[in-house]
Amino acid sequence: MSKKILMCGNDACGEGAALAGCKLYAGYPITPQNELTAYMSKRMPQAGGVFVQAESELAAINMVFGASVAGARAMTSSSSPGISLKQEGISYLAGCELPAVIVNMQRGGPGLGNIAPAQGDYFQAVKGGGHGDYKSIVLAPASAQELLDYTFMAFDLADKYRNPVIVLGDGLLGQMMEPVSIKADSMKPAIVDKPWALTGCQGRKPRFIRSLLLFEGMLEEHNKRLQEKYKSIKKAEVRYEAFNLRDSEIVIVAYGSMARVAKAAMEIARAKGLKAGLIRPITLWPFPEKAIGDAALKARKFLVVEMSAGQMVEDVMLAVKGKAEVDFYGRMGGGVPSEAEIVAKLESLK
Repeated sequence: MSKKILMCGNDACGEGAALAGCKLYAGYPITPQNELTAYMSKRMPQAGGVFVQAESELAAINMVFGASVAGARAMTSSSSPGISLKQEGISYLAGCELPAVIVNMQRGGPGLGNIAPAQGDYFQAVKGGGHGDYKSIVLAPASAQELLDYTFMAFDLADKYRNPVIVLGDGLLGQMMEPVSIKADSMKPAIVDKPWALTGCQGRKPRFIRSLLLFEGMLEEHNKRLQEKYKSIKKAEVRYEAFNLRDSEIVIVAYGSMARVAKAAMEIARAKGLKAGLIRPITLWPFPEKAIGDAALKARKFLVVEMSAGQMVEDVMLAVKGKAEVDFYGRMGGGVPSEAEIVAKLESLK
């Protein structure tokens, strides 16, 4: 049975978590994701889970750690400054190979910034963010529907790879109201055996989960194994959308809410006779570098559009490998590039 409901993106994200079998949500209020926390306070008890408004962001991520180590599906959410406070805990989750879902509805920065939408947390999400050599899978929804669908997916990916997964939204996506299709009957979470979980050792040998590895060579071997896991994720989990690449001379690359604006700008540009295409990364890590590299064999220029000073543009440059020119257009501190601005930038690149 499917039903369509008008929901804000934050609520849709929470519903995706509930449908995925989330059993613990631990969060702390911060705009522009407070609707998600409020939604989970009602939804978790209905879904047989537990809601905790923690005393801080640090407490919230460590509660997620505790629930995950016991085998439960767990999630936390925040917005940019709050996510920064969770970075040590995310590194611990990665080091201990514990599945968890972390939602970031980005806001303007640096510092306390403002509550307007931004994309200045890209580096933090895709480059690790905390200490050590680790990676989080990063999903970038572009609608309320995708916030539901990709949050649901995030729990399955987290369990599959025993790894943190970040759902990277922004204040625009979190606050906007859109029709969302909820297919509760068909959305069945994957059932994953967790023989590593600490559930009490009566009648079996004790289990250990730790990231403190002091004997010579142990930590290096652990890191090597993690890197092999990340390679397998890169092979299997790249997701993206592509539009009009067959004849495009200029390819726009944008993610999240900016991809929606960029797609409209692409259509306006094509109506004006400009051969523009679009690649929209859905997984920011693993990044669709091959798709971009292949597009660079035909296109002469790329335009990366972000609500930042330019962060994803560096990964696009690495993927293009000098085969085409890469330009950038962005706005910062809550500024949102418009269709007209992107079209004007495309026209300047002719």
